[in-house]
Amino acid sequence: MRIKTPEHMAQLGALIASRLQAGDLLQLNGELGAGKTTLTRGIGEALAVRGAVTSPTFVLARTHPRGTDLPPLVHVDAYRLSSALELDDLDIDYVESIVVVEWGAGLTDGLTSSWLEITIQRPTGGDPDADVEPREVTVTGHGARWVELGWLDAAGH
Repeated sequence: MRIKTPEHMAQLGALIASRLQAGDLLQLNGELGAGKTTLTRGIGEALAVRGAVTSPTFVLARTHPRGTDLPPLVHVDAYRLSSALELDDLDIDYVESIVVVEWGAGLTDGLTSSWLEITIQRPTGGDPDADVEPREVTVTGHGARWVELGWLDAAGH
């Protein structure tokens, strides 16, 4: 799908958030500046998390609490991690939280049987003077949880 502005990216985050529950894992892929944190910010705002959702680049993972008895949003920036073991060392409660992992490709394998993979692509060769460039976003559901919601790719994953 084509996302034209950062505001639309946040709206996509809100749409995704409306379907999230404890135990959900989202893997966000895309180059620097693609919009991964903007998407996560939209998810966080829709989930009414406490505190601003910012990139956890330097702390690796940030937990955003919500109201009583609601699963927190855990936002992970795995850019500086080199293996799934390093991700595991962060001691994240994947069962009781909603977890968003930026740069998670190849690191989140085996953490859960169902996850949502979101790939954001920036245009190449676009207008260098443009203030905002549209993004292409691909959402692929993996596993039974996402089959139930109807979020699968063309291959049925």
